[in-house]
Amino acid sequence: MVSTLPHERSGTHDVTNQAPPLAPYDASEDTALLEGLRREGAGWAEEDVRRLGLLAGGPQAQEWAELANRHEPELRTHDRYGHRVDEVDFHPGWHELMRVAVAEGQAGAPWADARPGAHVARTAGGLVWGHTDAGHGCPTSMTYAAVPALRREPELAKVYEPLLTSRHYDPGLRVPTGKRGLLAGMGMTEKQGGSDVRTNTTTATPTAEPGVYTLRGHKWFTSAPMCDVFLVLAQAPGGLSCFLVPRVLPDGSRNAFRIQRLKDQLGNRSNASAEPEFDGTVAWLVGEEGQGVKTIIEMVNCTRLDCVTMSAALMRKTLVEAGHHVRHRSAFGARLIDQPLMRNVLADLALESEAATTLTLRLAGAADRAVRGDAREQAFRRIATAVGKYWVTKRGPAFTAEALECLGGNGYVEDSGMPRHYREAPLLSIWEGSGNVNALDVLRALTREPATADVLFDELAAARGADARLDAAVAALRVRLSEGTEGGARRLVERMALALQASLLVRYAPPAIADAFCATRLGGDWGHAFGTLPDGPGGADVDGVLGRALTER
Repeated sequence: MVSTLPHERSGTHDVTNQAPPLAPYDASEDTALLEGLRREGAGWAEEDVRRLGLLAGGPQAQEWAELANRHEPELRTHDRYGHRVDEVDFHPGWHELMRVAVAEGQAGAPWADARPGAHVARTAGGLVWGHTDAGHGCPTSMTYAAVPALRREPELAKVYEPLLTSRHYDPGLRVPTGKRGLLAGMGMTEKQGGSDVRTNTTTATPTAEPGVYTLRGHKWFTSAPMCDVFLVLAQAPGGLSCFLVPRVLPDGSRNAFRIQRLKDQLGNRSNASAEPEFDGTVAWLVGEEGQGVKTIIEMVNCTRLDCVTMSAALMRKTLVEAGHHVRHRSAFGARLIDQPLMRNVLADLALESEAATTLTLRLAGAADRAVRGDAREQAFRRIATAVGKYWVTKRGPAFTAEALECLGGNGYVEDSGMPRHYREAPLLSIWEGSGNVNALDVLRALTREPATADVLFDELAAARGADARLDAAVAALRVRLSEGTEGGARRLVERMALALQASLLVRYAPPAIADAFCATRLGGDWGHAFGTLPDGPGGADVDGVLGRALTER
């Protein structure tokens, strides 16, 4: 008789040739990130960034992220008695992620930190904490961005800024001034206009009280509706204007903020993006009537930087996942990490990741110095942030898809986490102006603010003579700039971004990184997909690239 004992039957389910769980790992274990942190003036924050990196890569934080995405936010428009409550319920994992993010200065805290490099430290923290979940980065980003806009109305800033810059996460709808910390959202776009916010139809009617208006209209995308206050655009008698809208009024009553539905989004599913209606909604004017776009432009600079940051974080996260998998997986008689073609793919991804991280921290450094009064850095930030937003976020989806493919079929399964990252990647190119909007914004800056071109070329000139391919690319960029047309804006901005990334890598990265980047991205010795670095004698130093980008786990 054939035995069918359970221990004998289990052999068909033995698990071999699979990677162990990645966590725990150190999300701050990234040489390019730590070097950039020090170089851009925030070396004093390295201990905090390393501590946050260990937390981000730990099993607990990874589980919070997974649960917050699995159990998506739920809208409750009414209570059991029929009263409107317009509340959104989040999983406890979301609240834990938010608690850490706010405590670690990912919201408005840098504006209350006088230390040079405070904004760089925040960006570096975002690069490591971004290894958890992208969705909760939305309310922290909007809170960060709201502070400089609110400062256009000093009396409002006096009341709200200390709470927006607090490190206390205090959820729940209550009178804002009675809370330990606040979060801010934004309500800019409407369905008929999208990025063309000047076509907004929400109206703002003045009341008898100076500076106080009532709003009526419908917003199309308003993320994180459980924030405490929102900056909203509406048409006042004097034109498109910016307003502060609290969810709860000073007397404790609910402001009219009727959430019609939550968006069923491709990614960013831990976050709630809503369509609210305003009808008699009380709002306070921020800035002057008719100056709404001018008031929020500082917000856009901040949130665009955060889009670049999260794209770079997603790249690094998926590269780490891919590198971990190929170290432990074997095929055709060898570990994947030891197979030449896989090494080419990983090295190519590593180049892209380092270029994105290095540019992100340079932009953060410019932002930090700009808010401290450096006019040159302000001009550089104006154009380089739009350039970086266009290019880095565009590279994210292709990068994430390639990293996912390193895991093969395992990467296509939800349990791996890679599909979540893949769905997240396209959003960052859409938020805060899609590719066309950012490309045209660069053209607009070049036309209206000629100094921006000068500071960009000054930045590129810092690497002059170090690499002939870079020098040729800069010379060609000057010619193309003089011939710039709207139809060619994407091509122009792409070349700006590549030249800027190459310039930074030539100055600050090891020769293996800089040479391979210039040879491929500028010199044309590259295919049309990742994994096509030049091979053989004189080719890319794949070992050197991988030795810097990936560490043994």
